Amino acid sequence: MVSKAILRYTRLSPRKFRLIIPLVKGKRAEEAISILTGVKKKASGIGIDLLKSAIANAKVKNQGIDTSTLYISKMVADPGPMLKRFRAASMGRASMIHKHTSHLTVELDVVKTEAPVSAEGKAKASPKIKKTEAHASVKKEVKKPKTHKK
Repeated sequence: MVSKAILRYTRLSPRKFRLIIPLVKGKRAEEAISILTGVKKKASGIGIDLLKSAIANAKVKNQGIDTSTLYISKMVADPGPMLKRFRAASMGRASMIHKHTSHLTVELDVVKTEAPVSAEGKAKASPKIKKTEAHASVKKEVKKPKTHKK
């Protein structure tokens, strides 16, 4: 984890924010922002602000980091406390309205590039097995079911 941004007590239900998480999880941060600009939901605007905050946190925390190498490693929408309100109902009763809030978390990490493996390291890592006649002759024979004539 290179950087983290948390937004708490957002007046948006976590269920609605979870709709945009699969669109951007695992993608580069800059690419995720461009994806969310095309999504027509309130959650996308909040997600863009949260991602920009996480990128800014990464710049402050790690001086000289290349922001193009950051990707979204974790994005979570947890429920927050519910605001309970009442509305007039029929016959003098009151019905409760739940106004949901959520706590949103984004974690960014750096894309890890694999180090090039030398020819010697490759040979040691995966030795090749030569096929011999013994290996070729070991085959599973499929038995056909016997049919009985009546």
